[in-house]
Amino acid sequence: MTAAATTAPFDFAAYLEASRLRVEEALDGSLGPERPEALREAMRYSLLAGGKRLRPILCLAACELAGGQAKQAMPTAVALEMIHTMSLIHDDLPAMDNDDLRRGMPTNHKVYGEANAILAGDALLTRAFEMVALRSDGVPAERLLKVVGELSLAAGAPGLVGGQVVDLECEGKDVDLDTLEYIHLHKTGALLRACVLSGALIAGAPEALLEALRTYARGIGLAFQIIDDILDVTASSEVLGKTAGKDLTADKTTYPKLLGLAESRQRADALVAEAKAALAPWAEGETAAAKAAPLLALADYITSRDR
Repeated sequence: MTAAATTAPFDFAAYLEASRLRVEEALDGSLGPERPEALREAMRYSLLAGGKRLRPILCLAACELAGGQAKQAMPTAVALEMIHTMSLIHDDLPAMDNDDLRRGMPTNHKVYGEANAILAGDALLTRAFEMVALRSDGVPAERLLKVVGELSLAAGAPGLVGGQVVDLECEGKDVDLDTLEYIHLHKTGALLRACVLSGALIAGAPEALLEALRTYARGIGLAFQIIDDILDVTASSEVLGKTAGKDLTADKTTYPKLLGLAESRQRADALVAEAKAALAPWAEGETAAAKAAPLLALADYITSRDR
């Protein structure tokens, strides 16, 4: 092997697509013969509706950075996508964000009705914990217990649920930057944090790496939401796969509303730089750099995406 071959640039597009396909296959095999059939259909409709699958991929990448194998983390990666899908189903409900479009398709409640959409979300949430606890072969029980704890914090009142409550309470009100970041660190950032920490915990990561990943997750979590806010006012519904401009319609405070588009973009870039800097000590040397490359590239992707 030549020196040039060992230092070839990381092909992020190929990595992202290969990882997405592995996740899609695992998701497809994660739902059994639920009864009644209407419940299974509603669960599969949203879970298999496509998407970038960034959350499970972050989990797999963090596991590999910490020295584990992606297959060890795949059940947890699937669980994280189930929790994310639950949050989308519930967020789209008339009592929440009241949206008709998700990933270019009618939202779950538009197809299956509100009651079945709520129950499909509930079923996905509980199946997520089954994936971790009962389907994670070869992972020590004490590590899985920590993962269950992380997922519980992310999905409950300290995470998604708490963030959604504050988000709903703030509609139509003047909100300062601290409150806006509180919402997004909980509603969006909590699950991203769980993704990277869970993957690393499965691999038995040391505390120093876990702390670095917490910093990384905070940076990409806020940057992700800033870009979402920017795209909500600059991209079309066709490009986004969901209703554009809905934050403006709901009179929500967003980063562009508080800071303007240019400063919002600058803040997202700065947060990504902070996230990548946190992982710098784990990217020194050729072998370490190769393991860190996916997480570093995923951070850059967050600010460069157009949907």
